[in-house]
Amino acid sequence: MSVQTEGTDTAGGPAVRKATAAPPPGGAHAGPAAPARRGAAAPYLLLLPALLVTAVLLGWPLVKNGMLSFQNLNPRQLIQHLTEWNGVANYTEVLGGSDFWHVVERSVFFTAANVVLIMGLGTLIGLLLARLGRRMRLLLLLGLVLAWAMPVIAATTVYQWLFAQRFGVANWVLDKLGWHAMADYNWLGTQFSTFAVVTVLIVWQSIPFVAINLYAATTTIPRELYEAASLDGAGAWQSFTSVTFPFLRPFLYATTFLEVIWVFKAFPQIFAMNEGGPDRLTETLPIYAFVEGVGNQHFGVGAAISFLTILVLLVITSYYLRMVLKQEEDEL
Repeated sequence: MSVQTEGTDTAGGPAVRKATAAPPPGGAHAGPAAPARRGAAAPYLLLLPALLVTAVLLGWPLVKNGMLSFQNLNPRQLIQHLTEWNGVANYTEVLGGSDFWHVVERSVFFTAANVVLIMGLGTLIGLLLARLGRRMRLLLLLGLVLAWAMPVIAATTVYQWLFAQRFGVANWVLDKLGWHAMADYNWLGTQFSTFAVVTVLIVWQSIPFVAINLYAATTTIPRELYEAASLDGAGAWQSFTSVTFPFLRPFLYATTFLEVIWVFKAFPQIFAMNEGGPDRLTETLPIYAFVEGVGNQHFGVGAAISFLTILVLLVITSYYLRMVLKQEEDEL
């Protein structure tokens, strides 16, 4: 900053002199720097309460479960308030048996089948919502929201009634259609049929999330792109592959990731339907951990199984994320 002062030069006329003011201590930018630093820290301060709640409600149970997995915790230890550390004996017992690996294989196939059906049907319904008229779209959205809002246990109870052996609606309809052998069929009597009923239930519950969010994603696609594709002679399939799908790809990746997690850890539908039966043939990893831990009162073993379940889920999701990132890099 400079100021001008008047004086008299040697010829007697006025002269103008420039005086430069000294810079403030700490540099010219010392003033705005402190507010900038405070502004940069503001988002982290706002997130701090949520992070603390998450650490208390999720972090501490995870740490506690990890500690229990290294203990021999049975009813005797609970009654006598004993803490018996047994190292990795629980993990050795679980990983050394064949039951755990059969359950892992079953869980992976069950998750894959459900996610494929959920994403396929949910995508089709979402695209249908984008093409329906206003009234029909509102009616379909209302049905999807009601299905999504239905409590899990209530929905499971309804499906138990629908597929009941003697008075179930499914058997009655199949009998009326001429398939008389299904009039008294026990849907929960075999592994395949039980998984079929549970799959229908989980897919029915999950489709609304995919369909509604995909429809919302389609509303962000500029109409001009479809008009340009139409002028180029593109049909319905060409418009989908060249315009719609590229816009929806990030959404599909993220939704598939969420559905893998949700289906893999599904517990109430399977347990309330048949408690993992018949003969424990429909147990997935969450059911297996509960039955071994709480049902058989081997709490240390159950904690080890649940911790291994988390590790299996992390392996699956990390592989999926790596595949998605690799595909995005190839596209770039």
